[in-house]
Amino acid sequence: MLQGVSRTFRVTHPFHPLYGREFELVERRCPWGDAWTYFFDERGELRRVRTAWTDLVEADPWVVVAAGRSPFRLEDLIELGDLIDSRKT
Repeated sequence: MLQGVSRTFRVTHPFHPLYGREFELVERRCPWGDAWTYFFDERGELRRVRTAWTDLVEADPWVVVAAGRSPFRLEDLIELGDLIDSRKT
């Protein structure tokens, strides 16, 4: 357990196959800069999911304000626009 504390989390990424499911947190790690959350599935196998895809992180303000009306965050659209501009040359 994470520092002896029992805590559950929910998978919040809308396209993840475990979306909406709740699991008991085993551990959180950040290898190579990526944050991962580890848990045991219903078969007792240790699994992991990106912490950003769980309710263990605060919701992105854009996602909260959009309230499901926009599938894209502003920073992602800006990045996409920059990518398109760079490919025009």
